[in-house]
Amino acid sequence: MAFSKYCFILSMIMALLFSSAGMSLAARHLLDTPAAPPPVLTLPTIPSLPKATLPPLPSVPTLPKATLPPLPSMPLPTLPTQPTLPKPTLPPLPTNPLPTQPTLPKSTLPPLPSTQLPTLPTMPTVPKVAPMPTIPLPTIPTTIPSNIPTTIPTIPFLSPPPSN
Repeated sequence: MAFSKYCFILSMIMALLFSSAGMSLAARHLLDTPAAPPPVLTLPTIPSLPKATLPPLPSVPTLPKATLPPLPSMPLPTLPTQPTLPKPTLPPLPTNPLPTQPTLPKSTLPPLPSTQLPTLPTMPTVPKVAPMPTIPLPTIPTTIPSNIPTTIPTIPFLSPPPSN
């Protein structure tokens, strides 16, 4: 599915490239024709507007200064003192010795059975083959030929119809 999508996109690009050769030539001919001078546009003059005079702003009246009564000076209440608590003491840790871990008896594994492993089959030997003949590699040209075509051929069904 993805391959056919890429093939379709590639064919559309190729069609666009082949069809645009004649189009760019026609555009070049259009650019070579002398252009007519643009018509001169005259704009009407805009009349000047009369200057508007604004009335003066009213003055802001001054407000009387407000006086606040002084705050009453009341003494702060005193907090009761916190009683001191005795220092806590921890009981001493016991110094009993830790119990010893019992020793386990040594375990011995039984011996492995002495069964013989099966023998593997031997690999067959590959017959010797005669060496292949050496083929010389093709030489790559180091000079660029001077007769490379530079024009793109037009495809008849993609080129525009002839003008009458």
